[in-house]
Amino acid sequence: MTLNTPDIASDIPAAASPVSVSRHNLLEKTILPIKRQQRSIGTLGFTWIWIGIAFMIATFQLGATGVSGMSLTQVVLIILLANFVLALLMTLTADIGTEHGLSFAVYLRAPFGIYGTHIPSLFRGVIAAIWFGIQTYLGALALNGIIEYLTGFDNWPLWYVIFAVVQIINTAMGIKAVEFLSSIAAPAIIAISVWMYMTLDVLATTKGVNIWTFVGDKQLSWTTLFLANVAFWSTLAIDIPNITRYLKTPLDSRRFIKRNKHALLAQLLALPLTQTWIALIGAASFIAAGDWNPINVIQVQSTGISLVVLMLLVVLAQWSTNTAANLIPAALTFVNAGAPYVKYPVAVVIAGIIGTLSMPWAILDNLFAFLFSYGSFLSAIGGIMIADYYLLRRRHLNVPELYQVQGQFYYWRGFNPAGLLAWSLASVLAFFSGDWAFVVGFVVGLVAYFVLMKFWVAKRYPQRELLTPDNESLLATSVGMNWSYDGENDSFHRTPINRLD
Repeated sequence: MTLNTPDIASDIPAAASPVSVSRHNLLEKTILPIKRQQRSIGTLGFTWIWIGIAFMIATFQLGATGVSGMSLTQVVLIILLANFVLALLMTLTADIGTEHGLSFAVYLRAPFGIYGTHIPSLFRGVIAAIWFGIQTYLGALALNGIIEYLTGFDNWPLWYVIFAVVQIINTAMGIKAVEFLSSIAAPAIIAISVWMYMTLDVLATTKGVNIWTFVGDKQLSWTTLFLANVAFWSTLAIDIPNITRYLKTPLDSRRFIKRNKHALLAQLLALPLTQTWIALIGAASFIAAGDWNPINVIQVQSTGISLVVLMLLVVLAQWSTNTAANLIPAALTFVNAGAPYVKYPVAVVIAGIIGTLSMPWAILDNLFAFLFSYGSFLSAIGGIMIADYYLLRRRHLNVPELYQVQGQFYYWRGFNPAGLLAWSLASVLAFFSGDWAFVVGFVVGLVAYFVLMKFWVAKRYPQRELLTPDNESLLATSVGMNWSYDGENDSFHRTPINRLD
C-alpha cells in the first residue's frame, strides 16, 4: 500500500491531490467543511433547537419509570445531573464542528479510516432513523386522536405516512428550515408543558395524591436511571458536530469557551433543564393518571378546541425533535456512505424508510432495553472520538486528507485497525456491563484506542498531527481560517476568514 504523507516541514497542509468528484466516494457537497460565513445559528437559535429536541414523548417514560421506584425529587435531581454530565461530554465533541466545520461521519475517517468510518457511522445513522420512526409513530397517534375526535375517522397508519412525508420535506430543505421550525415549536412546547403540569397536578390533588411525596413500590437503582438518561442522548453526544458546524463563531476564538459559547449556553442549560422538566411531567402523568403517555392523558382531560390545539402542539414537538436529532444525523451518514451518488434529499428519504421498517411501535414497548443496547456501542465511539481529537491530535486535523482516497487516513486498505479494534472491545464489554454500559464503553474505548493508535498504528501509518503537534496550519476557526474546497481544481485550501462576514 502506498501512503501519501504530506510534507511535514511545510507551514501549510498539502492540498489534496487532484481528485475527480465523479470517480470516488469521499466528496459530496453536503459533507464538505462548513465555512464561518455559512454559519447562521446563534445561542437563541441553538437553544430553540435543543428545547425542540428534548421535548419528545419518549422522555416522559424516563420520568415515569423513575417514580415507579423513588421519589419525584430524587428523579428530578438524578435526571438533571445526568443530562448536565452528558452536556459536558457533548460540548467536547461539539468543537469538531465549530473548529473544523466537519460532520460526524467525515470526522470518523480520522479514527476509523476512509472506509472504516461507514461501520460506526452507519450504525449511528440507523439508530437515528429508528428514532425518527418512533417519534413519527407518536406524532401520528396524536394526529389520529385529533381526526378521530372531530370526524370519528380512525386510521393512524395513514397519518404516520403523511406526517413522515411532511417531516422529510422539511428536513430536506436544509438547516435554516430546521432552525425556523424550532423557533416556532419551542415557545409552543413551553406553553403546552406548563399547561400539562398544572392539569396533572390538579388531577393528582383531586385524587388525594401529592406528586412530590409519591414513591412507587418497584426496585430501581439511581445508577440505572442516571445511566439510562446519559445513554438517552448518547446519539447526539457523538454526532453533535452535524449541528454545531452551523453555529456562529467569533473572529477571535482561540479560547475553547469563547469558540463554543453558543454550544455551551444551549447545551449546559437548555438540554438539562428541558429534559428534566419533560421527565417531571411524565412522572406526574404516571402518578396522577397511571399513564406516562401525555397523548392519552390529554384525550381524557380535554375536549373541544383545547384538545385539538394541545394535540397539534404534541405533533409539533415530535416534528422539531425528528428534524434536528434524527433525520439530519441519519441523512449525513447515508450521504457519507453513498457519496457522490446519494444526495442529501435522497438520504433523508432513506432515513424515513428505514425508520418505518424498524416497526417503532414495537421498540417503544422495550425502550430501556433499546437505550442500553445501542448506548453500549455509541458510548465507545464517544470515547474514541475524545481520545483521537484531544489526546492524540490535540484538536489539530489534516482536513484535506480526509477527502483523499490514498491519503493519510487510508491506513490499511481504508480501515484503521486501532479504531475498529477499540470499538469492538469496548462495545462488547459495555454490552455485558449492565447499568454501567455507557461508562464502560466510553472509558474502554478511549483507553484502548489511545494505546493502539499511539504505540502501534501511528508508527506504521504516520499522522501529520502527531508529528507536528503544534502546527497551527492544522487548525481552522480558532486561528481565523476556513477549510475551503476548490471545485475547479479539485483541491482543498485554507483561506482566511473575511472579517466583514
